[in-house]
Amino acid sequence: MPPLPSSTASAVQIQQFYDKGLAHASYAVRCGRQIAVIDPGRDPQPYYDFADEHEARIVAVIETHPHADFVSSHLEIAEETEATIYCSKLVGAKYPHKNFDDGDRIKLGNVELHAINTPGHSPDSISILLLDELAQSRAVFTGDTLFVGDVGRPDLREEEAVGGHQREALAAQLYQSTRNKLMTLPGSTKVYPAHGPGSLCGKTTSPDLDSTIAKELKTNYALQPMSEQDFIKVLLEDQPFVPKYFGHDVQLNKQGAPSFEDSIRAVPHPSSADALEPGVLLIDTRPAAKFRAGHLPGAINLQDGGKFETWLGSVVGPKEKFYLLADTKIALDTVVRKTAKIGYEGNIKGALLAPATLTETAPAVEVVAVRQHPEQFTIVDIRNRTEAKTPVFDNALVIPLPELRERAHEIPTDKPILVHCAGGYRSAAGSSIVQAALPGAQVLDLGEAVTDFQRQAVH
Repeated sequence: MPPLPSSTASAVQIQQFYDKGLAHASYAVRCGRQIAVIDPGRDPQPYYDFADEHEARIVAVIETHPHADFVSSHLEIAEETEATIYCSKLVGAKYPHKNFDDGDRIKLGNVELHAINTPGHSPDSISILLLDELAQSRAVFTGDTLFVGDVGRPDLREEEAVGGHQREALAAQLYQSTRNKLMTLPGSTKVYPAHGPGSLCGKTTSPDLDSTIAKELKTNYALQPMSEQDFIKVLLEDQPFVPKYFGHDVQLNKQGAPSFEDSIRAVPHPSSADALEPGVLLIDTRPAAKFRAGHLPGAINLQDGGKFETWLGSVVGPKEKFYLLADTKIALDTVVRKTAKIGYEGNIKGALLAPATLTETAPAVEVVAVRQHPEQFTIVDIRNRTEAKTPVFDNALVIPLPELRERAHEIPTDKPILVHCAGGYRSAAGSSIVQAALPGAQVLDLGEAVTDFQRQAVH
């Protein structure tokens, strides 16, 4: 991605790095030969490459908060480059760092980065204000406090393991943070958030990856005039599900994660001929058509795709061991690296190529039969609850995919079971989960054919 445009002093360069799979945006702010990295992803290499390209040095790594949806490389970068890590004192960070809260600043060449405490998404969230050499507000890096078209969800810190903070209390803090801190910045201030569309850290994020304070004041629903109570109510409505891995990643980011490449090298790679340990989860990442044609008994078909990391961390718990299967070494390396981005690489019992002989198959669905006699099937809708408010089939049993392993026993087995989602990706995983949980049942995946039924449901 090319450098984002600078409106004033050309000495300052803001580079955005975007990981589409996790809808995660991180940043490098360069002034002369010095770089500050903000909210880095698990793989530090892109930031090293950026520094080498500009013959500059990373001197600061800033964490806006302990992230729930990905593992940060802040500790690894600091150990490799001798940069200082900055975060709020409220984090309770276990790694070497300097506190970065209201009134604190970092000098970077002829510009300054100022800390602004903006709690709400989490109690320890900060935003980072970039002031140029004329002390003009240039940009604000808002972490998960303010997105383009949304604000961060306040319901991720309720478990005791991550602080036991009630969502209503955090939503109230977010109201104050937006009104008293961010919304008072000059309208021309560029807004650079930590997430874009598809992130589970918000609910209605815009496709745009940056904005301005003026634009957000005009278009962001959460910044419109309303009382604190109305804000809390609107914000808490229809928030998406919370993946199983979120609390685990908060804790890991407070500790600081080990080296990315070292962690990947430590993953066991047994031969396809080796016996697999019974009772250990099998995650088959091959395309659905290949899985249906042949797979290992009890395997879950979680295809490598745009959101593999999120669905892996939604279906599999942070303490569960699992095998990863792919059909080529390149594909296997890809899914291992994606697994490490959410801190699950230590859970991999073995990463291996799918064996040549795979005896289990999945039956193809007869779409015409479903269209003519849907009542002859037990239909399971595994979309999220907000999606399922617009039903595709009458009388479908709604069990969202993240809950399916725990709730598959609720599905009646007296008729063929038909699993559907919104586009086919999730139903491949869902039908394999149901088949593994109910081995005697006939389980069918409606797959991509669901789109035709959705069109009919609308009309």
